[in-house]
Amino acid sequence: MSRFLVTPQVAAKIRQERIVHAFLALILVAILLPLLAIVLDLFWRAAPALSLDFLLSSPTLGMRAGGVWPAFVGTLYLVTISLAVAAPLGILAAVYLTEYARENWFNKAINLAVLNLAGVPSIVHALFGLGAFVYGARIGFSVLSASLTLAIMTMPVIIASTRQALLSVPHSYREASWNLGASRWQTIRRIVLPNSISGILTGIILQVSRAAGETAPIMFTGAVFYKAVKPGTLFPYGLDEQCMALSMHLYTLATQTPGVDESIPNATAVLLLLLVFSVNSAAIAIRTLLRSRSR
Repeated sequence: MSRFLVTPQVAAKIRQERIVHAFLALILVAILLPLLAIVLDLFWRAAPALSLDFLLSSPTLGMRAGGVWPAFVGTLYLVTISLAVAAPLGILAAVYLTEYARENWFNKAINLAVLNLAGVPSIVHALFGLGAFVYGARIGFSVLSASLTLAIMTMPVIIASTRQALLSVPHSYREASWNLGASRWQTIRRIVLPNSISGILTGIILQVSRAAGETAPIMFTGAVFYKAVKPGTLFPYGLDEQCMALSMHLYTLATQTPGVDESIPNATAVLLLLLVFSVNSAAIAIRTLLRSRSR
């Protein structure tokens, strides 16, 4: 059996590919090593304060002691409610813009507006939430106002990522479904959405991190410096009440609390990091499961 000979041109292309791969690998290592060093240093500095009691207790002595339970639960409230509002509305808006809306100047203007809104700074969303929800809708400074502000902030990215996921589904899938007698909505529900669910969840995953880590939108609309909560209480806040949040609490410890031990803000940052990592991991697991089922 004769072997294929590698021509000089093919050999040159192979060498170029190996050089590019090596260069990209070096870039990846250059990015990951500093990140790993920062995370390890953060855990090292937070180790003296990290414990179950730190998670389940409330701050004491003017934030210089105690734990972060009120802020931890408040962050869960804000992220959960904001995604419960933003994800369905964002997905439905993307489905309409992609599958139903006509290709005209109005649709193009909406798409451009969505892309522009995705790049608006968080402080602008904070001022919008302050005017629209706190004063305009008269909801007041509350969990609901802060969550709705986060939902408005995250919705454009969810719409954009969902549109790209829907457009990645081949049009032949839709035509085959229509030829079999399925309606447009049946095709979307049974063919298009299952084949684009991984891309949709990717956009939602990206917004979980942003919603959990933002400070300005909640500072102007619903976050509070301190709120007394019984240790271990799972439902300490009502929708019409203000709440603590990890991002706001971390900002307070870093800038407004003199004499605090450095392990406490570092431990707060570690818990915020672990919370985001846990939610993202769960979403990735769901995405992997749905992708395997669609196959």
